[in-house]
Amino acid sequence: MKVSMIGTGYVGLVSGVCFAEIGHDVTCIDVDSKKIEMLTRGESPIFEPGLSELIQRNSKANRISFATNYDSVSGADITFIAVGTPSDDSGEADLKYVKAAAVDVAKHLKENSVVVIKSTVPVGTCDLIRDLIKKNTKKKFHLVNNPEFLKEGSAIEDFMKPDRVIIGHQEQEAAGVMESLYAPLMLQGNPIFTMSNRSAEMSKYAANCLLATKISFINDIANLCDETGADINEVRQGITSDRRIGPHFLYPGPGYGGSCFPKDVKALLHLGKQYSCELEIIQSVENVNERQKVRMFKKVDRYFKGDLAGKKIAFWGVAFKPNTDDIREAPAIKMAQEFIAHGAEVNFFDPVANDHFELIMNSKPETRGKVHRFENKYDCLKGCDGLLLVTEWREFRAPDFGEIKDRLKTPVIFDARNLYPTDTILDAGMDYVAMGKQVKK
Repeated sequence: MKVSMIGTGYVGLVSGVCFAEIGHDVTCIDVDSKKIEMLTRGESPIFEPGLSELIQRNSKANRISFATNYDSVSGADITFIAVGTPSDDSGEADLKYVKAAAVDVAKHLKENSVVVIKSTVPVGTCDLIRDLIKKNTKKKFHLVNNPEFLKEGSAIEDFMKPDRVIIGHQEQEAAGVMESLYAPLMLQGNPIFTMSNRSAEMSKYAANCLLATKISFINDIANLCDETGADINEVRQGITSDRRIGPHFLYPGPGYGGSCFPKDVKALLHLGKQYSCELEIIQSVENVNERQKVRMFKKVDRYFKGDLAGKKIAFWGVAFKPNTDDIREAPAIKMAQEFIAHGAEVNFFDPVANDHFELIMNSKPETRGKVHRFENKYDCLKGCDGLLLVTEWREFRAPDFGEIKDRLKTPVIFDARNLYPTDTILDAGMDYVAMGKQVKK
């Protein structure tokens, strides 16, 4: 099939490249000419394992191309709208990019084509966009919702082997076209669920908010373990062996971040307010997460007896999760701001997110010049008053603890991910502070 993908952000680019990989003829469109130039050269503007190789291979095979104009839409069987829906000040999803893309798509549509909303949008957006397209074209079209469920860092694998595909539609003809598009990915028998447009829109928000709920729940329990003397690692084993609960998204840490969970939780809360439906659990999820972002800072502050002035803390990892350079809503940002506000400075090293973190820290007057990037994890430690493990990149899993101790001014590790065995740290002659773990000297 001929596919046009509007937007080369995370969702649009990964989806477009993967559709090309399974044999479809794809054109990715973006108004950002610099991004299109990069992509045309075979360079990815985002870090995602394996993505650059797929761009290059499919470009060479002429299965994917990149453009700043909408010309390809006139020949496309399916056109996806995969642009951003950022939160505004009220938490509502801002649909200006979706609306603008819909108007431009409408002006180029071919007869009886399918327009797919891939962006995460509030319930009812389908009706708004359908009416908007109708105002700008006399051609028959079908409008489909097809929410994405990609995890940054494993997005290609998620796309190629989806747990499920959700198709929201009004006409069975459109559902059939979408089923044909996805058929090569469903050979293992994973389901395609067809439903109303509104149910598809709600499914995306409900899924992300439930996952965010699991994260906030286990963080709440970890914090209680700190106070009661229980050990969260043991508690986690005790609860996740229950098949009704399972192990996924139940790891304590510094809170969730990224482009999806924070935005989608806020958007669902705003939607609830619009319908006078109080979403108390979802509101608590957000409240817990905001507190959790400074939980480890408070532990560090307590360790130094409230005297952080003149201290320097080394951050290992600043991306919101491993295998991505995404620092949107990353806990490292909030923690660094807290340390600096209390008179400390921050050294940091991340395998791929250094540039983004440095840029955002230097963009704020209160943090400019107070954070220092390093290109090596051990060099980052020299003269520091402690190591704070923020993001659990693979290269941090089995470090040389003797080297860490030698480089640090104060031999202590603050483990926001509970990555390290307690005894290993203590046997190396260092102090150890973790999340909900009982550390006995």
